[in-house]
Amino acid sequence: MDIRHLTYFLEVARLKSFTKAAQSLYISQPTISKMIKNLEEELGIELFYRRGRQIELTDAGQSMYVQAQEITKSFQNLTSELNDLMDVKKGHVRIGLPPMIGSGFFPKVIGDFRDKYPNVTFQLVEHGSVKVQEGVEDGSLDIGVVVLPAKEEIFHSFTIVKENLMLVVHPSHRFSDAEEIELNQLSEEPFIFFREDFVLHERIITSCLKAGFQPNVIYETSQWDFISEMVSANLGIGLLPERICRDLDPERVKIIPLVRPSIPWHIAVIWRKDRYLSFAARAWIDHTKSYIWSANSKPERDEAK
Repeated sequence: MDIRHLTYFLEVARLKSFTKAAQSLYISQPTISKMIKNLEEELGIELFYRRGRQIELTDAGQSMYVQAQEITKSFQNLTSELNDLMDVKKGHVRIGLPPMIGSGFFPKVIGDFRDKYPNVTFQLVEHGSVKVQEGVEDGSLDIGVVVLPAKEEIFHSFTIVKENLMLVVHPSHRFSDAEEIELNQLSEEPFIFFREDFVLHERIITSCLKAGFQPNVIYETSQWDFISEMVSANLGIGLLPERICRDLDPERVKIIPLVRPSIPWHIAVIWRKDRYLSFAARAWIDHTKSYIWSANSKPERDEAK
């Protein structure tokens, strides 16, 4: 048994699927099945109860899962510390990103970072904030980008974006010429929502309930551009962050400030307080902080000229 056996076992247990685990680890399914089988034979126990394509951990598998998490975490920490001690400027960083901000912001940040540290590699995983937080918490991700609030007792964080949600409607909509809209005015409208693994899903529903109505959700998606396309086809209304709305075609949709209440969209970078961060991860955090500071302070410098 080596660290690869434990890594493969943990991924199968986490995803409850040999196929999905193989895809996640970029190996073939026969390879991961053979590794798990060898591990079971070496230990003399069954780790998974197999029912067709469905698998579950056995009692022995549950015990193995707890211990394997601790062992792999210790191994990762040891490897990271040794690399740092040897001052080897290389490493691998696993980052979870929400689709709404990943494509428009982080390629530039990562590109600049790669110029400085060409031997550092990245694994970028796109998920809603809920799954990203879970990934950072369970150790499958080193760093996450999430919608605040995050669990302050677990995570360090720093904010990169502070905006509100805007109402997006079709140009022919009765509200299209309004200067602002109160949330309770949307009680009879058909909503196009983000899926429930996005923090905004629950946040919008909660805000609507506080405003006195249950939103009529006609469709859910993980893609902000699909929401805007549905709105431009006059199939419903959407609520999107200001940053996204600035890139929408004003001929196809109308953007209106949402007030009383406004719904915040605050994005932050998070990482665990109790987990050792590699040189690569810490360097990326420092680089991103500097990039954010530079981007936020530039208008002030330009005005001073």
